[in-house]
Amino acid sequence: MTYFGYGPFMDLVRRIDRAAGEFLLFALTPPRLATAHERVQEIADATMARLRPLNLDGLILYDIDDEVARNPARRPFPFSPTLDPANYLANNFSSWRTPVIVYRAVGKYAPSELRSWLAAQDPARVMTVLVGAASSKVDAMTSLADAQALRRDANPGLPLGGVAIPERHSRRDDEHLRLLAKQDAGCRFFVTQVVYDVNAAKNLVSDYHYECVARGRAPVPIVFTFSVCGSLKTLDFLRWLGVDVPRWIENDLRHAADTLEASYQVAVTAATELMTYCRSLGVPFGINVESVSIRREEIEASVRLAERLRAEIKG
Repeated sequence: MTYFGYGPFMDLVRRIDRAAGEFLLFALTPPRLATAHERVQEIADATMARLRPLNLDGLILYDIDDEVARNPARRPFPFSPTLDPANYLANNFSSWRTPVIVYRAVGKYAPSELRSWLAAQDPARVMTVLVGAASSKVDAMTSLADAQALRRDANPGLPLGGVAIPERHSRRDDEHLRLLAKQDAGCRFFVTQVVYDVNAAKNLVSDYHYECVARGRAPVPIVFTFSVCGSLKTLDFLRWLGVDVPRWIENDLRHAADTLEASYQVAVTAATELMTYCRSLGVPFGINVESVSIRREEIEASVRLAERLRAEIKG
């Protein structure tokens, strides 16, 4: 694979290496597995054309798993397998010129398969977030700890990220300790799930910051994810995934004349508040705008959100 010089996309790699903020990412889900081959490239080309004007620092490609073990309740949207994000990057996004963070739901892959992929990645081009199984009841082919060890052995220079879950911190008060344990395992940045509960996110940032101070450790960037929500069914799905949506936000969205616009305003307000708080503590951060909908109006609103938040980032 040929890239046109490393200049345009080295800055994010350097920021992560120095544990520095501020930066803007955009997250996508690859097309459905059943998508026609020629249509896949059309989607990729249209996506790149839509995102290039945003001056992004990086891209995230999600690795979607069924996650039925996460929640016994009925899934609001049926699960539809998607293309492997690593293959989507290699086959359809070769001309994209920022670093790409490729998620790996490690339980889906045999250790030999995961090792081969890790070893083949260029650390100047690709980063990865390794995600463990949604539940300890899942019979995973590779555990998160084993996947982290594989990365250290196969490609120790490959920048490694982890998942941060503010809602879990609200329930257990130990997510900041999980982050530090993941740092010890090699994580150099963290990405949250979609943030609606700003107080939960601020509690996590605060506890993480002061624990780092107590231990004499430097914090690494926390990337906060935001998205728009175009329907109440999408809101139900976020809740199914474990995202806490405060009642006042649900009420506002439920009664809004334009749910999509209302959620856009909620995301702008929440992101701005979190940026200000992280700056006050000196915790490095990034902002990630997630677009996983196939509805054009939601995609366009996500792009508009990224454009708006770019103006707030001082990096």
